[in-house]
Amino acid sequence: MTPLTIALLALASLGAGIVDAIAGGGGLITVPALLASGLPPHLALGTNKAQSVWGSSSAMLAFWRAGRVDRKQAAFTFPLGFLGALGGVTLVTAIDPKALRPIVIAMLIGAAVLLVVRKPSREQDARTSRWWVAAVLALVIGAYDGFFGPGTGTFLIVGFVSLCGRSLVHASADAKVVNFASNLASVLVFSAHDYILWNVALPMAGGQLVGALIGAQFAMRGGERIVRGAVLLVSSALIVKLVYDLVT
Repeated sequence: MTPLTIALLALASLGAGIVDAIAGGGGLITVPALLASGLPPHLALGTNKAQSVWGSSSAMLAFWRAGRVDRKQAAFTFPLGFLGALGGVTLVTAIDPKALRPIVIAMLIGAAVLLVVRKPSREQDARTSRWWVAAVLALVIGAYDGFFGPGTGTFLIVGFVSLCGRSLVHASADAKVVNFASNLASVLVFSAHDYILWNVALPMAGGQLVGALIGAQFAMRGGERIVRGAVLLVSSALIVKLVYDLVT
């Protein structure tokens, strides 16, 4: 792979980091870019996880320092997201991920509708005592991320808003905790199978780090309006992509 191609991939990861920190869905940018560079699917997916884990960790730390993460909740959603992803990666060998596409399309449409209809909590009402709901979300969606992936951040955000009473900004922050955990678990598995090109992943990680910091600041300063619009836009793009993959 030429230095120019790697530089373009790093630029793509910068944009992906911004999008992912706000609403999830950064893989919509990086996975097609990696495939377009000529990588086979297994290397594209592994390399994508190896670079995206840096973006999710960077965004999580930015939200954490700003006090937007529920730290008590993170103490159990992080390990549950990690364990769920490990289980999901294991299931990949037993079930064809393509079978999930119609289900995920329906879930994304439902999530988008729910976000439009249900009014999120105000910032001052963002704390919630529904710890068991957050635990289930972390485990189940973490497993989904390890198994298939598209829409993980979006599902987490909508789940924390609609089921845990979080504001959109706080939900974005809490989603990054689970997303970082599931990415980290996936990287460990992909690395063990030599499915990561580190000479490509590391330059892209630099773009992810910068993009995630920018995206987190946008989310915190723009508040509900920016996050809501971004989540709906990412949901729509994911639906279009999955429908296209299903019919082609």
